[in-house]
Amino acid sequence: MIDPLFQPITINRMEVKNRIFMPAMHMNMAGNYAVGDRLVDFYSERARGGAGMITVGYATIDELSGNPGNIGAHKDIYIPGLTRLATAIRDNGARSSVQLNHAGRYNHSMLTGGKQPVAPSAIPSRLTRETPHELEIPEIAEIITRFVRAAERVKEAGFDAVEILSGTGYLISEFLSPLTNKREDRYGGAFEGRIRFGLEVIAAVRAAVGAEFPLLVRMNGNEFMKGGSSRQDLQEYAVRLAETGVDALCINVGWHEAQVPQIVTEVPRGVFGYLARGIKERVTIPVIASHRINDPDLAREMIADGLCDMVAVGRALIADPFFPEKARSGHEADIVHCVACAQGCFDNLFKMMAVECFCNPRAGYERSRAGSKTDHPLNIAVIGGGAAGMSAAISAAERGHRVTLHEAGDHLGGQLLLAGAPPGREEFLELAADLERQVELSGTTVVLGSSVNEQFLKETRPDAIIIATGGLPITLPVPGADLPHVVQAWDVLTDAVVTGRRVLVIGGGAVGVETALFLAEKGTLSGEALKFLLVHGAESVDDLYGLATRGSKDVTVIEMLGELGKNFGKSTRWGMIQDVERYGVKTRTAARVIEITAGYVTIECEGSIEEIAADTVVLAVGTRSHNPLQELVAASGIPFRVAGDALQPAMVFDAVHQGFIASREIG
Repeated sequence: MIDPLFQPITINRMEVKNRIFMPAMHMNMAGNYAVGDRLVDFYSERARGGAGMITVGYATIDELSGNPGNIGAHKDIYIPGLTRLATAIRDNGARSSVQLNHAGRYNHSMLTGGKQPVAPSAIPSRLTRETPHELEIPEIAEIITRFVRAAERVKEAGFDAVEILSGTGYLISEFLSPLTNKREDRYGGAFEGRIRFGLEVIAAVRAAVGAEFPLLVRMNGNEFMKGGSSRQDLQEYAVRLAETGVDALCINVGWHEAQVPQIVTEVPRGVFGYLARGIKERVTIPVIASHRINDPDLAREMIADGLCDMVAVGRALIADPFFPEKARSGHEADIVHCVACAQGCFDNLFKMMAVECFCNPRAGYERSRAGSKTDHPLNIAVIGGGAAGMSAAISAAERGHRVTLHEAGDHLGGQLLLAGAPPGREEFLELAADLERQVELSGTTVVLGSSVNEQFLKETRPDAIIIATGGLPITLPVPGADLPHVVQAWDVLTDAVVTGRRVLVIGGGAVGVETALFLAEKGTLSGEALKFLLVHGAESVDDLYGLATRGSKDVTVIEMLGELGKNFGKSTRWGMIQDVERYGVKTRTAARVIEITAGYVTIECEGSIEEIAADTVVLAVGTRSHNPLQELVAASGIPFRVAGDALQPAMVFDAVHQGFIASREIG
């Protein structure tokens, strides 16, 4: 049977060996715009992993278009680094391109040496809170010239193609959208005026690079911006781009300030494929679908069903660079799937850090964390089968150590199983399964129901031990916390307890918010039920929305701090807080619990005492380290390391990385 995912495709005259396209993602790995070892190592690994085509970037066309963490294409001095990157990708088996972009009003003056950002109109950015300089026509012409010069450098450096970014709220899409383009000259007004800048950039680049050099555009299928370009306008824009000389279109979604989630876990896999389909039906050039495509079967289905010609697999290749080769060779069960947490790949950018990965501790550290074999194999005991323990076992076994993983319970997974319990967070359950599969593939011996004690140490006497025994939920030190209707969030998330209609969640951190949403969705319509009722016209759209967002429980969250979800990643928090309002969860912030009684919880909020009725009280007040073994192991003289919550309560991201690092430090 022909596999649609691994059929060659031709873009202009360039043949790509398969339909897996790695789109440009800002890595923040360049050094003052220059390509260095870290970028070369990162993309070499993805090329070796079997991707058909890799686009790097975005790359700058001038110093107002990005920042020094971007790849530079605006000066000739950056060509040697670009050449090195193009060569590395080609020599490892993939086609390559560079995405060129101008950030427009999304750039920040603190990243440009205090220079004011530019835009079609002087409309403040909701991201930067700065008002851009409105471009004059000679300045527009100069920017078009800079796109051309950057494209020429990309071609000179040896890349197979060039891509122009015409979406996501950056400069070209700012011209296209009536929301940000209020000009009254030939670059504004009606649709024809607003698309002029983008088409002129494409025409000028096409003329400069020649008819046979592949030219791609990444554009929005929907901006998801109220008052912005319509989906129909964007489809027509795609037609005009094809007529102007574009060879392929990569369809993304939304602006950075859009209120529709785009890349996080709650976004269903492949949900935006309909946007690629809407454009594919109107053009004859290849169309690439993107966003939340992290599984080969989904990718095959999208291509076979005619939604697209290729799939953009981005963060899934950060999580597992060998995703394509595993799919091609029949080893799909071995893929480590991206969970779309955005903690390392997107949230790091807000911290001015290079991209890392929750699922893959090597991402961005391909050289320094390479899995070299040890000359002195040890018998290593890993204690604890959660994220940290599994990560440690996999890494230690990869180095050639003989590893035994001891888990006190009857299954592996630890707190990943809790993280995957709330609605829209199921990807974490898949990661638990993926890591368990990697433990199996590594040759690690797994012992479930294992009690590690002094006798165990004397009898087995391992050469080294990694303690990853995790954490335990904290009990609130207030009167009534021991009453029968007071339960832990962990028990709620695993359906180990039954909750009443009126539920009060104490603790508004990540676990508290997720538990509240888990409870608030009880009794709401499932996606399948919603589709059935909608298709058959059984209820009005407004009523269906209510039935999908109003459950059978009355949920309230109490938080001592002034805001909810402070320990969420930035990319996830805003969507979760929106969901709190959307699902009718009541909140009390800056509130302190005084007492829990049989039917009420007494709180102090803004100097006032208030009683809130509750049938069930859920504690989500944090985690404490559970490490009963460290003193015992230290006394035995066996070398050891501690990782995950056993070391210090933190995010699961930290546990995965700490487990990996612990295995390297110990031998």
